[in-house]
Amino acid sequence: MNTLIKTIGAAALGLAASMAQAADEVTLQLKWVTQSQFAGYYVAKDKGFYDEEGLDVTIKPGGPDIAPAQVIAGGGADVVLDWMPSALASREKGLALVNIAQPFKSSGMMLTCRKDAGIASPADFAGKTLGVWFFGNEYPFLSWMSKLGLATDGSDGGVTVLKQGFNVDPILQGQAACVSTMTYNEYWQIIDAGLSPDDLVVFKYEDQGVATLEDGMYVMEENLNDPAFVEKMVRFVRASMKGWKWAEAHPEDAALIVLDNDASGAQTEEHQIRMMGEVAKLTAGSNGALDPADFDRTVSSLLAGGSDPVITKTPEGAWTHVITDQALN
Repeated sequence: MNTLIKTIGAAALGLAASMAQAADEVTLQLKWVTQSQFAGYYVAKDKGFYDEEGLDVTIKPGGPDIAPAQVIAGGGADVVLDWMPSALASREKGLALVNIAQPFKSSGMMLTCRKDAGIASPADFAGKTLGVWFFGNEYPFLSWMSKLGLATDGSDGGVTVLKQGFNVDPILQGQAACVSTMTYNEYWQIIDAGLSPDDLVVFKYEDQGVATLEDGMYVMEENLNDPAFVEKMVRFVRASMKGWKWAEAHPEDAALIVLDNDASGAQTEEHQIRMMGEVAKLTAGSNGALDPADFDRTVSSLLAGGSDPVITKTPEGAWTHVITDQALN
C-alpha cells in the first residue's frame, strides 16, 4: 500500500512539474516605468489570469532610455506596448510592427498651459515655447502644429519646441508656456506642485481632433506566421484584457497591485490610485479589439503633417484582428 501511495505521489509530482514546465514564456516590454498606466498586466499576473492560460509572463518596465521598438527589434521582448504614431513611424522605417490588440480606446494626452503666459486658445501658441516629449512621443504634437499651420523651428510666427524631460519643471520654472501632460499623470504633478486648475488651461488632443491611439500591443509581423506564437498571443491577450476589466472594476485594488510590483519604491499610493481612476476612463469602451475607425483617424492625423508628415503613406498590414477574434470570442 505504501509503495502504491508513493508511486501515485511521485506521479502526481511529476505531472505537476511537467505542467509547470509546460507554461509558455512571454516577455512584455512596457512603454514606461511601473505605474497604473499598465495596471491590467500586473493584475493579470497577480490574479493568476496568465497562469490560467498556461503562461509565464515577464513584465519589463520601461524608462526614459528604453524604446519599446528597439527592444523588440533586438529580440528583448515578444510583445511591446507603444503609441501608434511611434509604431507606425517605426514600421515605415522598416521595423514591421503589427498591432494585435488595443486596450486603450481614448487618448490621455494633453498640452497644459499657464493662463498667465497668455494662453487661452491654440491661436495663442504662436511665439510661445512649448514643452514636448520626444522618443516617439512627439509625433501627435507635430501633427497638431502642422494642422494649425505653426512652424516648430522657432521661426517668426511659429512655436519654439523645448525638448521636455519626463517631468513638468519647465512650466513650474517659467521655461515654457505649456508642457506635455497625460490626464492620468503629469497634469496632477503640476497640481501637486502648487498650481491650481484655475491657473491652467488644458487642451486635450481628443478635443482638438488630433488624438492618436496609445498603449497598443505590438508584435513583429514575421512572428504571426508561426501558429504556435499566434496561439500564445491569443492566450496572452485574453488574460491581459481580463486583467484590464478587473482593474476598471476595482481601481483602488488594482493600484495597490501595481505598487506591490514597483521595485523602485518611487510611486505613492495616492498618486497611483488617482492614476488608475483616470486610466480606467481611457480603457473603458474597449474589449481589446482595435476599432478600424480609430486606426483610420490616427493615420489621417499623422499624414496631415504638411511638408514633414510623421508617415508618408497609409500603412498596410499594420494591425490585425487575428488574435482578438480568437481571444475575445
